[in-house]
Amino acid sequence: MAYSLRTMMVNVNACRAAAVPGGFLPLLCVCLPLLEVLLLNLSVRELAILIPVILASLTVHELSHAVVSLALGDDTAKRAGRVTLNPLRHVDPFGFLLLVVAGFGWAKPVTFDRSKLSSPVRDEILVSFAGPASNLVLAFLGALAIRLIVSVSGTGTGIALEAAFIFCSINIVLAVFNALPVPPLDGSHLYMAYLSKRNPTAALALSRYGFLFLVVLIFAGRFTGVDLLPIRRITQTILTGMLRVVGV
Repeated sequence: MAYSLRTMMVNVNACRAAAVPGGFLPLLCVCLPLLEVLLLNLSVRELAILIPVILASLTVHELSHAVVSLALGDDTAKRAGRVTLNPLRHVDPFGFLLLVVAGFGWAKPVTFDRSKLSSPVRDEILVSFAGPASNLVLAFLGALAIRLIVSVSGTGTGIALEAAFIFCSINIVLAVFNALPVPPLDGSHLYMAYLSKRNPTAALALSRYGFLFLVVLIFAGRFTGVDLLPIRRITQTILTGMLRVVGV
């Protein structure tokens, strides 16, 4: 599954600047200073929070695909060792490195066998959207944490609040990004099964070039400064709504 860290940080930084001022936890990480000069221009402190948050969020995302697939009758993911909270089973080393260094990467995709699903078209959609749904659940838990921290501390600043805000924001971004209807993202499963039957040639072309199209959009948006994907606006809308629901 593909992800855009630049998109995550654009939204995190915008929301944090608007609502939660404060500093980051100054953790000492031996391997991170080199990343300061790379494309993302993130501080060591930001990366020290972002990396474990992203690892946890990606792990839950991919695990959710596997669990729902198993619940619907397909044990392919279980036999592949994907029904686990061990991030090493879900994170692709090269994809994760690119995510940190270049701002775009991927995790190991969870495979499933449609022939083992009781209702292949419906269940494929359920398996696919289990990942984004899990990130929205995590985001809401993050919003509750924000509410709790504000209630206990009585202030709108602090390290714990910063971390909770980043956790909430990044999970929303993961959900929104993966719900985009572009192969190989989860959102494409809404129509790919139907398209494969009606127009196999078009489905094959989308499967083959969808990833390239996505990469072009991401990097074109980065270098032109034009928001070609609606991720930022949707993320901020969802985040604002969640915070209002929990009373922040």
